[in-house]
Amino acid sequence: MKTFQHQLWGYQIDLPDNWQHIKFDQKDGFAENPEAFLPDFQGEKLAQLLINGEWNSLKIPIHDIWQQHIGKNTLMLGAKKLGSSVWEMAGTRGYEVEIVLPKKSRSRLWAGILENGFLILTFLVLHWKENRREMEPLISQIISSLQYLQGIDKIPSTATGFPLPSLANPVDPLQIIPDIPDPENWEAYQGNFNTGSLQAFYLRELPRFNWEITRYVPFPNPGELPFARFLLEKDGQSYSLGLMPGPNADNTGNIVLKKDA
Repeated sequence: MKTFQHQLWGYQIDLPDNWQHIKFDQKDGFAENPEAFLPDFQGEKLAQLLINGEWNSLKIPIHDIWQQHIGKNTLMLGAKKLGSSVWEMAGTRGYEVEIVLPKKSRSRLWAGILENGFLILTFLVLHWKENRREMEPLISQIISSLQYLQGIDKIPSTATGFPLPSLANPVDPLQIIPDIPDPENWEAYQGNFNTGSLQAFYLRELPRFNWEITRYVPFPNPGELPFARFLLEKDGQSYSLGLMPGPNADNTGNIVLKKDA
């Protein structure tokens, strides 16, 4: 088995050595054969796990998120819902259900959801009905290995010790906030991640890099602030951190750090 750690959402699972990680925008897929995610796949090795993270800063009841998640998937697949049952995993609680696909389908579909503070993880498992005896215990073993981590190893950082996701690229602060009067006091970074995953990352990693979080305003929020905001202290200096969605909110995350006067 090998270990997969999600640097942003902060979870870990153990995978068979021959399974691969496939990125689907903000979702993460795991399978022995990446082609198993193709809609017309007919090979013998159909077995896939899809995990999606969401940031529930508005504290929407998990039951409502679950109903929306299940409703969307059953409608898309023409499936029937069975009664959900309470699911406990890695010290967190949620729901699970086996979704009944049309009789003509060769596939078996299972879904689950877990709530850990603001973090919501949803799971989808799909495999052939005929390989259930082989695949169900294997995928159950993978999901049962789930851990929520207190920190991720080998996080890059700036000269001031400010942690950064590996895929964050430095950009001109004026590219993100065109009207700032003192760009020399700002740093800015951009990457293919959403603001929810960035909030999970910074709430977890900033204290590990000796940054004190003195205030946190999440995004989305009931107010009018269109981004997540952190007030920080380090070595007697105050900073403001903003995590902002880009024009395409699902695909672009902006990180801006200001050294306060």
